[in-house]
Amino acid sequence: MSEETRDEPQEQSLFEAPPMAEQERMVEAILFATAEPVTIRELTGRMPHGSEPREALEHLRRRYEGRGVQVTRIGEAWAIRTAPDLGFLMRQEVVETRKLSRAAIETLAIIAYHQPVTRAEIEEIRGVGVSRGTIDQLIEMDWIRFGRRRMTPGRPVTFVVTETFLDHFALETARDLPGLSELRAAGLLDSRPPPGEGEEDAEGEEATDEGQEDLFEE
Repeated sequence: MSEETRDEPQEQSLFEAPPMAEQERMVEAILFATAEPVTIRELTGRMPHGSEPREALEHLRRRYEGRGVQVTRIGEAWAIRTAPDLGFLMRQEVVETRKLSRAAIETLAIIAYHQPVTRAEIEEIRGVGVSRGTIDQLIEMDWIRFGRRRMTPGRPVTFVVTETFLDHFALETARDLPGLSELRAAGLLDSRPPPGEGEEDAEGEEATDEGQEDLFEE
C-alpha cells in the first residue's frame, strides 16, 4: 500500500451527524421509552447515520449522577433505573412477589458464582441431584439461560445468569452478587422456615438457611 493511499481521508457521510447534545436527547428518549435494557448496537441502528451513541451515553450517564434515576449499565446493555438508595420508595408498587424454593435459590447461587456451569457440576457442588422443575422455573423467570456447550465428552450444556437477573438486582455484572439479606429484602425468601418444617427439593435433601448464607457470601 502506498503512502498516499494510507493518508487518504475516509469517505465522508452524505449526512452530517446531529450535535452531541441532540444525540444525548435521542439516547435519553430511547432508554426512557424502552422497558428492557438497550445495547449500543440497538442504539446505533435507531439513531441517525454517523451518531456516536457510546459517547452520548457517557455524557448522559454523568448528567444523571446524583439524580433520582440513573443511566445504568446492565451487562452489555444500558437502561434508566431508579437510584439504588431510593429503591425503598418503589416497594408499594410491587403487586406480587414470586418466592423461590431453597433448592432453586441454591441452584441459582451456584450458577451465578460458577458460570458457565453444567448440571453435573451444580449437582456436585450441592451434593444432591437437581430436579428438572428447578431448572425450568429459573429459565421461565428468565433468570438463567443456556450457555455454550462444553467441549468434553457428551458436550453438556452450561447455564449462565441473564441480564434480567442482573437488572432485577441492579447489578452491572455477575461479579457483584446479592447476599441472602438482599434476597430476603426483595421478598424472595421467607425470614425463617415454618416451625417444625424443612423444605426438601425433588431429591429429598433438606436445605438450611445456613447453607444458603454460605452460598451467597464470598
